Amino acid sequence: MADYDPRIVALYDGANPDGPDHDYYRSLAVQPGVQRILDLGCGTGILTVTLAQEGREVVGMDPSPAMLDYARQRAGASEVLWVEGDSRALDHGLFDLAVMTGNVVQHIPDQQWERTLQDLRRSLSSGSVLAFESRNPERRAWESWAREEPSTRDTPFGPVTEWCQVQELSEGKILLESFSKFATTGATVHEDLVLAFRTVAQLEVQLQAAGFTVDAIWGDWNRTPFDGSQAVMVFEARAA
Repeated sequence: MADYDPRIVALYDGANPDGPDHDYYRSLAVQPGVQRILDLGCGTGILTVTLAQEGREVVGMDPSPAMLDYARQRAGASEVLWVEGDSRALDHGLFDLAVMTGNVVQHIPDQQWERTLQDLRRSLSSGSVLAFESRNPERRAWESWAREEPSTRDTPFGPVTEWCQVQELSEGKILLESFSKFATTGATVHEDLVLAFRTVAQLEVQLQAAGFTVDAIWGDWNRTPFDGSQAVMVFEARAA
């Protein structure tokens, strides 16, 4: 796929700041025995660098050169091993914890997703934890995205107006077209993403088929059990 526009990468953290989701993943990193951590789909590395505490080895992996270029410039980036690629590039030994954050699992097409889970299982020692979140398709978040009006925010590049268009390709497959117009230059960046909205049942079956046991499914970052109504599904699975 085409890489992200560097201007959009530079604006990513402003729209996706550190918050309770990162606190949740950091709480997994302090569990006994966690020394080697994988952040798969690490993006700009905003969470990754905070996982790299004394006594830990952290690998941040992402297929986007633009994202990794940005991540490598962060404070604390030298404490992380940054790897360009997807799960097929996992050859850095066994990990005690693997995380996929920012709904990154929805960016991975079905066949690649099943392979990703298999690759992760091979890269996790028995008993290690895999954690990620995904949007609950029952909430149909894309319908509210389609109703949103364009909004403008101030950025280091000047005012940027953002809007999106949404198309439902098939059940569970959404085409999200995002537009960012830079007032200073008049340039508009157009990016397409196909997002997979998998049900909780689908994810459970896929995890089990890859060799994981699902320990918990949370409906928020405070570890409230998922009951089907919440917007997010947070999975904690353990390598069998």
